[in-house]
Amino acid sequence: MLITRELHEQIERETLAPYALKSADSRGRDFPEGEDPYRTAFQRDRDRILHTTAFRRLEYKTQVFVNYEGDYYRTRLTHTLEVAQIGRSLARALGANEALVEAICLGHDLGHAPFGHSGESILDKLMADHGGFDHNKQSLRIVTKLEERYPEWRGLNLTYELREGIVKHETEYDLSDAGAEGFDPDKRGSLEAQIANIADELAYNAHDLDDGLRAGLIVPEQLNDLAIWHMLRDSIGWHDNSFTEGVRHQIIRRLIGIEINDVIAATGAILDQHELPSAEALQQLPHNVMCHTPEIEAHNRELKNFLFQHLYRHHRVVRMAVKAERFITQLFETYLDEPEQLPPTVLSAVEQRGLHRAITDHIAGMTDRYALQEWQRLFDPFTRP
Repeated sequence: MLITRELHEQIERETLAPYALKSADSRGRDFPEGEDPYRTAFQRDRDRILHTTAFRRLEYKTQVFVNYEGDYYRTRLTHTLEVAQIGRSLARALGANEALVEAICLGHDLGHAPFGHSGESILDKLMADHGGFDHNKQSLRIVTKLEERYPEWRGLNLTYELREGIVKHETEYDLSDAGAEGFDPDKRGSLEAQIANIADELAYNAHDLDDGLRAGLIVPEQLNDLAIWHMLRDSIGWHDNSFTEGVRHQIIRRLIGIEINDVIAATGAILDQHELPSAEALQQLPHNVMCHTPEIEAHNRELKNFLFQHLYRHHRVVRMAVKAERFITQLFETYLDEPEQLPPTVLSAVEQRGLHRAITDHIAGMTDRYALQEWQRLFDPFTRP
C-alpha cells in the first residue's frame, strides 16, 4: 500500500489535536508550486532544510566549546539534532504536528554566527548603525534570501507556518525582535513553534551540563547545592563518590526524561483547561501554553544560574569568547577597509544588500574553522592568501 500525501493529511485530521496545525490547512508558500505526491507540505519543508549549505555548516559552529577542543563536545549541529529529537517526543505526546515541529527545530539555529553567542554579540555591535545582527532574523534571511538552490526563486520557498516558527523562536537566551511583521506579531507562536522553543531550552541545559562535566570545567561536588542534582542522584540510586562516565550518562539521560515528562504534564493540564478548538484559538491566548510545573521551573532556574556562573563564565570559555570577538572584529574591519579582499560572490551582493550587510552575511555563514583560516590568510604573513 502506498502512503500518499492525501493519506498523510487524512491521518493528521483524524489523529492530531484540534489546536495542532494541519499541513493541508497551510497558508502556503510565497511562490506557488505543485504539491509532492507522497510528502506533506511540512515534511517537504523539513527535507529542504536538511539539504541546505547552512545546515551542513552547523557541524563546525560552536555551541559552548570551539570545535577543535574535542570531537565529543556538542556543536551547533548536534545541538540542533538533539532539539529535534526532544521536539518530536513532545509533539507526539501533545498531539502536535511532528513534521512541522521537527522542521522548525532543524531550522531554528541556521543563522548562528561562528563562535556561538559571542560571535552573534560582536556582529550585533559592529552592525549597530546598520540594522544590527540577530540569529533569528538571519535564519529567516537564509531560508528566504541567501540559500540559492532553485532557478525560480531565492531561498527555499518554505511554508508560512515554518517561517513563522523561525521568526517567533524565543528562549531565555534568544529574546529578540526577529521581524515578526507579516507573521501576525500580536499572536503567540503556534503550539509547534512553542514546542521547538522549550525543546531548545531542555536540550542546551542538559547537554551544556554534560559537556561541562566531561570537560572538567564543572565537578560534581559543585552541584551539591542544587535541588535538581539531588533529585537526579536519588532517581538513579547514585550516592557514592565514584563519578564515572556511566554515571554521567545516567544523570543526563534522567535529566532529559524528567524535563520532558514534566513539560508534558504541565502543558497537558493547561490545554485541558482551555479546551482550545483550533490552532488559531491557541495563538490568540495571552500566554504560551508550553511550560513546566512550578517545582521543576524553580529547579531549572537554579541550574541555569549555576551554568551561567560556572560554565559560561569559566575563564577558559571567556578567553575563547574574547578571542572570537577579536577575530570577527578584525575580519569585519579589514573587509570594510578594503572590500576587494572579499570573494567575488560576496562583492556581487554589495550593490543589493550594502557593504556592511554583505560582509555580515559572509562572516555569519563561516564555520569556526573557516573563520580562523580566513584570519590567518589575511593577517599571518607566512600563510598564503
